[in-house]
Amino acid sequence: VQPNNYSTFYDDQRQNWSIMFESEKAAVDFSKQVCIAKCNSSPVLDSVLYQDLLLGEGQGVEGGDSMEIAYTGWLFQNNGLGQVFDSNVNKDKLLRLKLGSGKVIKGWEEGMMGMKKGGRRYLIIPPAWAYGAQGVAGRVPPDSTLVFEVEVKRVKLVKECSGSDGQSVSSRDSPAPSPVPNSDSFSAD
Repeated sequence: VQPNNYSTFYDDQRQNWSIMFESEKAAVDFSKQVCIAKCNSSPVLDSVLYQDLLLGEGQGVEGGDSMEIAYTGWLFQNNGLGQVFDSNVNKDKLLRLKLGSGKVIKGWEEGMMGMKKGGRRYLIIPPAWAYGAQGVAGRVPPDSTLVFEVEVKRVKLVKECSGSDGQSVSSRDSPAPSPVPNSDSFSAD
């Protein structure tokens, strides 16, 4: 995915191709279909597949960074999108998440690394990286592959700070647990 409705890719002979789409929606829809095609052509889906839909701006998120996201989740059925099983898109509340905290499925932790504020990504998550053999009663059948479209609305990066001796200290290396972020600590939309 490139700015101004472009997508670029390489073919089998490492020849570079670019496609310009008539609209952002057409480029996004094409990118989703590419991700689904990658999934359907994999003999075994043993890791998270992801496809950027919009790149976003700023620094990419890493473990320890916090973000607020809007998302929709579908069951992957009959080689494509099945029914929606969860979404917060039409709700007032965004999902707050700290990467690396282990509070969400492993596929999200892995699939959202490197996302930027304003970025949108399509994730296809195999059962082992989602809810596995237990599923979620009444919503996600056991051994389900899941598809998510996630959009990063706000980001709070773990920042560099200065120690008492003037040395630069990264709070990523700090053994102290970080406080729970409040809404004021996120960058503005």
